Amino acid sequence: MKIRALLAASLVAFVAAGCGGGSDEETPPAGGAAGAQELFTQNCANCHVLAAAGAKGQVGPNLDQLRPGPDLLKAQITNGGGAMPAFGGKLSAEQIQQISDYVAENAGKG
Repeated sequence: MKIRALLAASLVAFVAAGCGGGSDEETPPAGGAAGAQELFTQNCANCHVLAAAGAKGQVGPNLDQLRPGPDLLKAQITNGGGAMPAFGGKLSAEQIQQISDYVAENAGKG
């Protein structure tokens, strides 16, 4: 419960508008762990910390500290919130699931 409260508070405090790399092009589908890491790097690393992906973003919540579960991640990535943009219109449901699973499995392990 503390993680969800911290995530919610962090998202409200979000101050960046440029998450996701700034490209309007749709990210191509990718597969496997390497594909999931690539999707994370292309769409999330500018804002978030996740050591397993070498991401050192300074704007969004530190995912290594929060260690959110895949369901919370999936909802946040799809719908956005705070200053985080929604990726539901940019990424496929499969890509969002890949990122959610990748972060949930790797947060705090870097």
